[in-house]
Amino acid sequence: MAKTILVVDDSATMTLSLKSSLELNGFKVDSAPDGFAALEKLKRGLKPDLIITDINMPRMDGMELIRQVKALPGMRFTPILTLTTESDSRKRDECKKLGATGWLVKPVSGPDLVKIVKQVVIGA
Repeated sequence: MAKTILVVDDSATMTLSLKSSLELNGFKVDSAPDGFAALEKLKRGLKPDLIITDINMPRMDGMELIRQVKALPGMRFTPILTLTTESDSRKRDECKKLGATGWLVKPVSGPDLVKIVKQVVIGA
């Protein structure tokens, strides 16, 4: 069965790019334009094998999303990758403390993204 990845990014172009790279490699992709919308999907029962989130978004940023996802029942061990233009090491450290699995800086090529996803998602 295909692994499900939730892509959370306020850039429709970035979301489309990630979605096409991942789907071409056999992943099922769901998306949300910000952390608030992503959290709503998770609360309604979406159980992704991986979450890829931007950090800087309206309504709810990626750091708050990570904090809230890790507090949801059954989501504590779900891997979360941040994918952002942000290069501030303090933010990266804070995301790790909140439970992020890894930190990627945009832009990331499709093959590089897929390689990392396969390292993070068990059985991918």
